[in-house]
Amino acid sequence: MPPEDRPHSPNHDNGSNGTSTPGVSVTEATEVTDELVAAFARLIPQLSTSNPPPGRAELEEMVESQTSIVLMARDGSDSIVGSLTLALFRVPTGLRAWIEDVVVDGSARGVGAGEALVTAAVDRAGAVGARTVDLTSRPSREAANRLYVRMGFELRTTNVYRRTSEVPGGES
Repeated sequence: MPPEDRPHSPNHDNGSNGTSTPGVSVTEATEVTDELVAAFARLIPQLSTSNPPPGRAELEEMVESQTSIVLMARDGSDSIVGSLTLALFRVPTGLRAWIEDVVVDGSARGVGAGEALVTAAVDRAGAVGARTVDLTSRPSREAANRLYVRMGFELRTTNVYRRTSEVPGGES
C-alpha cells in the first residue's frame, strides 16, 4: 500500500467506540524502543509457546512496513499491556484487513485492553477503505472469542489451511 494511503499517525489514540476506555489507551508503534522489545518478550510467550518473540530487527521490520500497523495498549501508568498487528493489503477483490497476534498481559485482562485494541484496528481499517476485517482465534481462547462476537465479528464457515515451509538455513 502506498505510504499516502496508509493511515499513519504517531501516537494515534483510539478508545472503545471512539471514546477512551478508562485506564487504557491505544497507540501505534512508530519506532522500536527498548520498552517495545521488552513488552514483546513478555507478551508473545503468553500468546504462543511455539514461536519466539520478535527481536529488535523483526520489530523494526514490522514498524517500518507499509502493510502492517503495530498497535499497543497502555494502562493508566503508561505501561504496555497488550498489542496486536493490523495487516492491510490489496488483492484483486479489494483492500483486505487482517488482525493478527492479539495479546493482552495476563495481569491486565478484563479491563478493556483487548476491546480497545480491536476497536482501534477496526477504525484504522475502515479509515483506509477496508470493508471487512478478519481475524482468527483458537477455540480454547474462550474469553477472546466471546469478545470478538460481542464486538460484531461473525464466525465464518471456511476452511483454513496451513502449509509449513522450509526456511533457508534449515529453520522452519
